[in-house]
Formats: sequence, C-alpha cells, structure tokens
Amino acid sequence: MSRSPAPAAPGRHLRSALGIALLVAAAVGMAGSFAFAGGSQPAGTPVLIPNGESGVGFDDLRYSAALHRVLVPAGRTGTLTLIDPTTAAVSSIPGFSASPSYAGGHDFGVTSVDEGGGFLFATDRSSRRLHVINPKTGKTVSSAPLAAEPDYVRFVASKHELWVTEPDAAQIEIFSLTDGTPAALPAPHSVATIAVSNGPESLVIDDAHGRAYTHRWQAFSLAIDLSARSIVAQWPNACEASRGIAYDAAQGFLIAICNEGTVSVLDALHGGRALHKKRSGSGYDVVGWNPKLRHLYLAGRACACLTIVAISETGKIKVLGSLQAPVSTHCAVADDSDGIWVCDPSKGRMLQVHDPYPASR
Repeated sequence: MSRSPAPAAPGRHLRSALGIALLVAAAVGMAGSFAFAGGSQPAGTPVLIPNGESGVGFDDLRYSAALHRVLVPAGRTGTLTLIDPTTAAVSSIPGFSASPSYAGGHDFGVTSVDEGGGFLFATDRSSRRLHVINPKTGKTVSSAPLAAEPDYVRFVASKHELWVTEPDAAQIEIFSLTDGTPAALPAPHSVATIAVSNGPESLVIDDAHGRAYTHRWQAFSLAIDLSARSIVAQWPNACEASRGIAYDAAQGFLIAICNEGTVSVLDALHGGRALHKKRSGSGYDVVGWNPKLRHLYLAGRACACLTIVAISETGKIKVLGSLQAPVSTHCAVADDSDGIWVCDPSKGRMLQVHDPYPASR
C-alpha cells in the first residue's frame, strides 16, 4: 500500500497496440465503453462516493460475493462504502474518522476492509482501531485498539482470527474473535504479533494450506504458517519495490506485483519456484484478481493505465491490453461478473469497467 520507506523505482510503459485492443473490444460489443491507453478520458463508468467530491484517499479494495458488494473504505469521508456491481447503487456505513478536505495520500480514516462470518472488519488509520461491523444494520458491534497504524486487515476463517499488518512497527498483529461463530457478536482482542523486518507490505491468506503471504518492501515475498504464527519461507520476487499481492488458489500460485511494473508468479506449493515474470506499465499498488477469467488487474499512477494481464494455469504471464486510467489511481478490485473497479482518488469516485477479454487457460 505504498508506505515503503524506500522510493519507488521508475517504471516504463509497455502497452498493447491500440488497434489490437480495439478489435478485441469490438468483438465483444464493448468498444464504446472503453478509453484505451493514450486516450483523453479514463475508461469506465463513474460511481461517485458520497461526500467524496473533494477527493478520497482510497487504498485497499475488496469484493464480497456473500454480500454481492464492492467494499470501498472511503478514507476521509468517515464511511465504508458498499457498491452493488449490478445496479451501481451505493450505501455507506459511518463511524470512522472524518475530515472535510482531502490532503492527498491514503493515510486518513478507514482504509482497509475484509468480510467473513457475516461481518465486515475494517481498520481506521487515524484512530488506530479495528472495527467489527454488522452489514445488515450498518453498525459497529465491537472494536479494539491497534498497536500501531494499520495497513491491511484480513479474516482467517479457520482460526477465527483477524490479521492486521502494521508496517510502522514492522509487524503483523493478530486478533482473536471471541466465540468465533456467525451467531455471536465477535469481540476482537490482540493475542500475538509476528515480526516482519523491512515489511510487511500486502497480505493474502491461503486458509486451505495454512499459509499467509506478505512482502518485504524490496526483493522478497514471505510465507507465514497460520498455526505457528511464524515466517517459514522467503522467496525472491524480482521487485525493486514490492507492492501488490494476489493468490491463485486453484493452482497455488503467489502473484507479486512491483511498483515499477514487474509481475512475478511464484509456485507457493512447491518452494516458491519462480515460474514467470513480465514488466508492463508502472505505479501499481493494490491489485484485483479474477479467478474465473484468470486475469489480473493493475491500476498504475505512473502510467495512468489499467493493465489487464492473463496468468495461465502453468504460470505464464500475458499482457492482454491497457486502458486509460486516472492519473491518481493506484488500486483496483474485481467483482464476480467480470467487472473491474478502479479507484480515482482525486475525484472521489470509483470507475466500473467491463473486462473485454476471454478467459485464460
């Protein structure tokens, strides 16, 4: 989430040919809905965030299939925004730190969220609190103080735990949820920390194999045992500046995204073996993954582009195309209807884009 103490390396632009991209879009009847890289306007249909007109410090974005909602922590607005991907209807959950003006960046208010067991879990960077929210009522049912300023929060279903990355303290803080059943009102309490020197950046959970994955700020990705709560492996990820992360549960591939534009695929189930890497665009941070299409979505500030990348079942990377994106973007998320949601911080809105490419195999 772009909080590295080291400067980001400069990126370079490797965009697909405009003519090929237009032919693909036309083939699926979507040419009129896209502005391809090099155009004057960002791709997609805008969805405004309530009270976001002066700008919103977006960061982590999630999609909940159970709720059928895009989950958008809306920073300084003091709300967690939920968007119906079918109708683009917007609802907001209040109760977080708020500010009337946007000062840039994404270090104010609610900036990360996850969903599980019938609840939403969100972190507020300004108050340094972890919130448990009932999405049906839109109310916080419990909260807990954090040891340091948070970055990512992720729900670990098998352990009834929340893992929160705290880069300023170089650690992951672990919270147990009392009772841990959907019928109860979970009350988080801090039970452990995991030291992560030169990190942690990003976090993804592979509950089926008992692993969490994160990055050091440069060069390496880490595997963490969920039960032992300890780092069990470190693998080179080819990043000058590690940023985004995704996990291909079907194949057991860890996908590392670098700020300078490199994407690396590592075989997490076989010792982190490097399968492929490719560089295209730059300025990436929070990324989206569509497991059905096997497509990765990269929104880059430095390239003002949305790059769509296919990851094959053998781990090969293919850049499918690049669309015009907001110059302030750095985050994207996928829904389950082949939609891509791209953040536009300077205008306080999300952009809904349809993926025009066929599934990769």
